Amino acid sequence: MKLMFAFLTALLMLPVSATGTMARAADEQDKATTAVSDVIARVGDQTITFSEVNTALNSSAVVGLSIPALGTPERDTVRITLLDKFISKNLIYLDALKQGADKDPEYQKKISRFSNAILAGLYRQRNMAGDITVSEDEVQAYIKENIAAGSKLNDELRTQIEATLRRQKLHERVAEADKMLRDGIKVHVYGDNMSVKDDGQRADDTPLAEVGSETITWGQISDKIIAAGKGAVKADPLAFENEARRNALEHEIDLRILAQKSRAAGLEADPLYQRRLEEYRKNLLINLYRDKLARQMDPTEKVLSEYYEKNRNRIVIPEARKLQMVVVKTEAEAKQVRDRIEAGEITLYEAARDYSLAKNAKNDLGEVGWVNNGELAPALNETVFSLEPGKLGGPVESPAGWHLVKVQEVNDARYTDFDDEATHKLTRRSYLHEKIDAYTADLRKNQFPVEVYQDRLVQLAQQEADMVKTLAEKAKEPGSVTQQRIKEMQKMMKQPSM
Repeated sequence: MKLMFAFLTALLMLPVSATGTMARAADEQDKATTAVSDVIARVGDQTITFSEVNTALNSSAVVGLSIPALGTPERDTVRITLLDKFISKNLIYLDALKQGADKDPEYQKKISRFSNAILAGLYRQRNMAGDITVSEDEVQAYIKENIAAGSKLNDELRTQIEATLRRQKLHERVAEADKMLRDGIKVHVYGDNMSVKDDGQRADDTPLAEVGSETITWGQISDKIIAAGKGAVKADPLAFENEARRNALEHEIDLRILAQKSRAAGLEADPLYQRRLEEYRKNLLINLYRDKLARQMDPTEKVLSEYYEKNRNRIVIPEARKLQMVVVKTEAEAKQVRDRIEAGEITLYEAARDYSLAKNAKNDLGEVGWVNNGELAPALNETVFSLEPGKLGGPVESPAGWHLVKVQEVNDARYTDFDDEATHKLTRRSYLHEKIDAYTADLRKNQFPVEVYQDRLVQLAQQEADMVKTLAEKAKEPGSVTQQRIKEMQKMMKQPSM
């Protein structure tokens, strides 16, 4: 836990507002975590929990970080990095609310769409699908029609059959419900308001359809309508664009009806719906507001070029070479080894094993791995980065001794030319990240109080480590599930292959 304390202090001890201080004492921590036991930080009125940080930690695709094993110091380090990211996101969120970004029409439109989609799905699941049962007679009928005679009906096969029958029933039930979806609902479509030729002049409040008491306007779904038409033509040049647009509208009408029925059934109070909607609201607002900040901070070409030159060492990825190397004491010895290699008496691997001074040479056989240009001693670096791949270089001297070296692979330098498109994009992204980070640091210092409950964070991390240790010990006990699985695997591996 000492590593966690040190890293936490270094990373999170940024300035906080005059009204907010870093919560250290146990009584402050207890008061903050009484309502939600795993709250580990607060940003204004927003809480950050150990659980949500752990959820992000277990998703490298989202986070862009490695997933260290449970209970390790490395996991603590990544967790702290993530906590800092969560704090920054919440600062951006609070600033977005303060600036009224949640009133933006585009944001409201996306929220409305998401809400309708979730409610429609819930209604289908709970009010149209409902509980689907499968009788023994249905199982036997399926077996008679689809399963070879004499097959043994074990639990696994029965479960698969029941799942198949439930899916079939669900499709039938939903199809039947869809036929009656519009019963009792007044629907009127304004077909004349969807002409492709008028897309450029059509006002956002132009009605496309009336669905009960709700109006679907052009501004609400124009992107869906246009995309459906163009997508159909792109997939099939003979397709009718207007027909595809009308089908997209019909789909939207059905979605609105399902959402209306869902609200009438009280599903807006469903905890799952509320949780997913709140998560979407917050993440969408953060992303849209960050994009807005980025547009406001977008540099001129002159500023960006100057930034690139000033930060070349951080942006440019130098040439890297994968090396195999032998290190000996004297130049004479290096020449003798080289002569034997070139004569075919020994390989470079054997030379590393038998002669190299490198500590792990007997195990790694001189495999050094990837080395960036500029990382080696000057003379050795010059030899390595002028050597043709596959050729033996040296002897060349460094403080470690005399080297023979071979380049196995080469990765060329990247982002060396500002005018290159990829370099330009990377430079702009780096510039904007730096600016937004500085903006967020200012929010933390001057706008919103930030509290991190260090004691609670360490306590929860220790509980996780203790749990892992306990489970590992139980897994080693005779008769444990883990031991049974190991025995089963060993038994299977001993069986002769077919």
